Amino acid sequence: MMADKEHQHIENDEAYKGLNVNRGIEQPEIFDENSIQRFLKNKKKHKLTVDDYVNGIREGNRTILSKAVTLVESSKVEHQQIAQQIIMKCLSYSGKSIRIGITGVPGVGKSTFIESTGKYITSLGHKLAVLAIDPSSERSKGSILGDKTRMEELSVDPNAYIRPSPSAGSLGGVARKTRETIILCEAAGFDVIFIETVGVGQSETVVHSMVDFFLLLMLSGAGDELQGIKRGIMEMADAITINKADGDNVDRANMARVQYMNALHLFPPTDSGWKPKVLTCSAYKKIGIDQIWQTINDYLSHVNQTGFFQFKRNEQAKFWMYETINDQLKSNFYQNQKIKELLGTFEGKVLGEELSSFVAAKDLLDTYYQSQKV
Repeated sequence: MMADKEHQHIENDEAYKGLNVNRGIEQPEIFDENSIQRFLKNKKKHKLTVDDYVNGIREGNRTILSKAVTLVESSKVEHQQIAQQIIMKCLSYSGKSIRIGITGVPGVGKSTFIESTGKYITSLGHKLAVLAIDPSSERSKGSILGDKTRMEELSVDPNAYIRPSPSAGSLGGVARKTRETIILCEAAGFDVIFIETVGVGQSETVVHSMVDFFLLLMLSGAGDELQGIKRGIMEMADAITINKADGDNVDRANMARVQYMNALHLFPPTDSGWKPKVLTCSAYKKIGIDQIWQTINDYLSHVNQTGFFQFKRNEQAKFWMYETINDQLKSNFYQNQKIKELLGTFEGKVLGEELSSFVAAKDLLDTYYQSQKV
């Protein structure tokens, strides 16, 4: 009886006629141990295995592909271990795509070009993945994430997949992750891969080391065109395309085309035996896109006949093996506890002119090698 009175509301007393308050229901405990255990069990149950990732990628599941790419991009050791297992299992399903590198000076219209060309390629029944190499975007707030929002049509195309690059990291690290992402995209059934690079610089050399065809986008009417690009990058190009060749700019674009053709004649023959082409297009008005795609196919036909296609792929595979060795050795050196302790001291000695840079480096390396023997 006493318990009942304790749970009764005082408002129900005769003194409070006209006011009726219901007893209500018993409230559960805030922390239900059973619920927590069920939640944790379900969470563990939905954790994907390596085979789940591989099967999902092979079935073309975009969500699982994106999760796998995130593992590749992660710097966590446990994520990298899983990522490498996924890549190993996907390796036999890769290598069947056309890898195309696209570069050009800022403002050349890469986003518009990729969207127009990408939509044309998917309309032919191909599946396209667009990847990016942009190690500077954290510092410069680069254009890659913006590119995805500007490619409105391509970003919703069921046969296209756009993946921005990591927002930070060394050029080598970002590039290695991009190469591994290519393998995953190929295993997912994408038969055309675009690899975009921002600006004109060292990243172009890295892109060239992972693609079959290298396309350089240029503008006309922006001063002396031939001064606006490094000779080394022009030598890497399998085709140069002058964009924005429409309206009043058509004549200037054709003039620039002649200038580039004359410049290319001065370069030594390419290893592939292919003579680089110079084309004009208007990505905005979708003019000349079909000719660019035809040029890419002509190139592929040429290098397949000569055997250069497979030779280049083999050379690239070896290049990335050695690059990965270099990266791992460098990382291991700087993560070494003894080196961490000595680095500041040796740096001070170099700045104080007690040691030369070369002697300091040799002593540090000797210390590192000695620590590896222990």
